[in-house]
Amino acid sequence: MAAARGGRSAVVLSSVPLQVLFYLTGLYFAFYCLCTLLMVIYKSQVLSYPDRDLALDLALLFLMAVLEAVRLYWGVRGNLKESQQSVGICLAITLASVLLSIYFLLWQTYVLRADVILNSILLSLYGLQGIVGLITIASFARSAPRHSTGTESTSPAHLSE
Repeated sequence: MAAARGGRSAVVLSSVPLQVLFYLTGLYFAFYCLCTLLMVIYKSQVLSYPDRDLALDLALLFLMAVLEAVRLYWGVRGNLKESQQSVGICLAITLASVLLSIYFLLWQTYVLRADVILNSILLSLYGLQGIVGLITIASFARSAPRHSTGTESTSPAHLSE
């Protein structure tokens, strides 16, 4: 897509699908975090939940929320600024978020069917974002200006020939 700007055209490389995924993941994560917190509270009241494990689950949920905020910041920033590094940071943080989601899917003290459903949806969103993020990074890299080798002449005499 080209946008005319003062007689020149600029190619916009930001990925709309990636931006939409960031938005949807942000909304879903707020829902996920609230549901997971309520389920941890429920499990602590109904089941015999060791205090040590309760503290660990709450700390990891809080860590996951912080990581998600940072991940979305770098992802949105990188996509809008067309920065390979920022989107790459987002993808690296996504790996940590995936590990935490797998913890809540498999390794927490009590895993309810709702935990499985919520974490499966979150992992699917992370996977889709990873694929679209890699495609976006490739798009940014493909259109990055190539550095000159120094063999071309940039003098005005050469340009007029």
